[in-house]
Amino acid sequence: MKIVIFGANGATGRLLTSQAAALGHAVTAVTRHPETFPVQGDHVQVVRGDAFDLASVRAAIAGSDAVLSTLGTPFTRKPISLYSQGAAHIVQAMHEQGLRRFICVSSSATYPHPNPEAGFLFEKVLQPFVVGVIGRTTYADMQHMETLVADSDLDWVIVRPSGLFDTPRITAYQMAEAHLNSKFTSRADLAACMLRQVSDDRFLRKAVAVATVEVKPSFLKLLWREGISKSLHRAPRPAAG
Repeated sequence: MKIVIFGANGATGRLLTSQAAALGHAVTAVTRHPETFPVQGDHVQVVRGDAFDLASVRAAIAGSDAVLSTLGTPFTRKPISLYSQGAAHIVQAMHEQGLRRFICVSSSATYPHPNPEAGFLFEKVLQPFVVGVIGRTTYADMQHMETLVADSDLDWVIVRPSGLFDTPRITAYQMAEAHLNSKFTSRADLAACMLRQVSDDRFLRKAVAVATVEVKPSFLKLLWREGISKSLHRAPRPAAG
C-alpha cells in the first residue's frame, strides 16, 4: 500500500514512517526539511513539502492509497492554524484526486471528560492548566481540524492520544471510540494505532482514543518535557515535519 505521511519528521512521524516501512508499505515522508530526515530504506521516499502549501500537498499525495497526518507544533499562546489549515489542504487535495482514506492525530484534550480516577491534582489543577492555559490555542485549532475532517466525505479516522511519551517498543495499547480514562499514550503505540486504521474499518468516520496502560510516566515530568520546556525553547511556527 502507498502511504503518505505529513509531519513525518516529528517524533511520532518518524516512528510511523519506520513502522509502515517495516510492514512493507511504500511510504512517502513529507517534511519541510528532508535533509534532516533520519529514516532511510527501500520503502521510504522523502519529499519536501509544507501543509500550508496546497500545491505541495497535491504533489505529495498523488497516487496514494492513504494519507496520514502527524502534524504538530509546540504550545504557544499565539494563534495556531497548522492543524486546521493542514487538514483543509489535505482534504481538498484528496477530494480533487479521488482519494479516500485519511487518518490524522488530534488529542484527548480537544474534548476533555471527567476522570475522577486520575486524582484531584490532575482533574482539578493540571488538566485545566494544560487545556485552558498553555495549550489553549493548540486545542482550539485541533477542534477546528476535527470539525473540518468530520464534515468531509472522506473515509477518515481521527486518532486521539493523551499525554505523549516514548517507549522502546509497541505495547499492548487500548483503543475505544472517542474517549478513554487514561493520561498517557506512547508515540510507538500511537503510530501503531494509526497504521491499523489504514485497513481497519472498525473506527471508520469516528474518533478513536488510544492509550498506553503498561507504562505510566510521571505526569509532572511529562508536562515539563513535552509541554512547557518545548514551548519555551522553540518558535511556534515550525511544524513537526
